[in-house]
Amino acid sequence: MTTTDLPLLFTRAMRLRCPWCGGGPVLVHWFRMRECCGACGLRLERGEPGYFVGALAVHLVALELSFALTFVFIAWQTWPDPPWDLLLWGSVGTLVIGALVGWPIAKLTWLAFDLAVRPPVEDDFPGTDVAVAAPGDRA
Repeated sequence: MTTTDLPLLFTRAMRLRCPWCGGGPVLVHWFRMRECCGACGLRLERGEPGYFVGALAVHLVALELSFALTFVFIAWQTWPDPPWDLLLWGSVGTLVIGALVGWPIAKLTWLAFDLAVRPPVEDDFPGTDVAVAAPGDRA
């Protein structure tokens, strides 16, 4: 794995594709991932209990950071009379929508990070005869 593969892994994850091969499908529906990639057979949950706690933490930090930056920017631009009601309800709505929309992206991004740190082995491809190749070698 080279550092040039990192952007490829994250780009594939952001497109809701398998970070390893770029194929799919990887989602059963918006809130549930398949057990394995439909193209390469990579196990999408890599075996440890609580595997996606890291995805939850990264997603929470991203949501809170975007909330804080947006809130401060709007308050600063409209000072000395910021629209407090709009900021309150707009923030709540944005956080709820962001949490729902961003969850599958966060899970796949976490998987991409995990694949970059800990490349897959043959056991990560159950029931397939796929040779483990670097992500740059795949489509």
